[in-house]
Amino acid sequence: MIPKKKSVVIVEDDLRLQQHLIEIIKAAEDITLLGAVSSAEEAEMKIPALQPDVVLMDINLPGKSGIDCIRGLKKRLPKLEVVMLTAYEEEDDIFRALKEGASGYLIKSSNSNDILEAIRDVFAGESPFSGPIARKMAMYFREERETQDERETLSPRETEVLKLLAAGYIHKEVADRLDLTVPTVRTYVRRICFKLHVRSKVEAIIKYLS
Repeated sequence: MIPKKKSVVIVEDDLRLQQHLIEIIKAAEDITLLGAVSSAEEAEMKIPALQPDVVLMDINLPGKSGIDCIRGLKKRLPKLEVVMLTAYEEEDDIFRALKEGASGYLIKSSNSNDILEAIRDVFAGESPFSGPIARKMAMYFREERETQDERETLSPRETEVLKLLAAGYIHKEVADRLDLTVPTVRTYVRRICFKLHVRSKVEAIIKYLS
């Protein structure tokens, strides 16, 4: 059976960057580009009909922001995966976007391989983050006082898994660092989600950090 191609829509108002992203995606054999738009309003009008698997979303769009656009799109397409694109590493924007349902966060200067891998990762249920953003999340995580009741319900191993996920590691990397199998890591993620009363790994990270 031929694997299903991942479908993508780009939301980016910088036309030079938009064209660069178009060229990157068109060069990938396993990814199909369904379209590219330049505003949140256009995205909300066209994306529900296109039904992509993944959206690459600029966070700073003219008019309505990318974060507001996520909120509107996720109401209509709950399973839609959104990877945010940003030129800056603003902590508040990172967490606001994730709370609205973004699955990953990339710096716009990311190379073509990182962009394509991010699309593949979110399609596979992972949460990709550019290195600088992952480090910022990890730093925030380390600085947080671990006193909330929800945190105390996690076992030491579950906490280790969650810390690595919050730092941007994918399941295989977590498994390698903790000498576990990937299925075991997924089991830990399910337990963490159950204990924190959330539906996804991203929600678990956000709840644990907030």
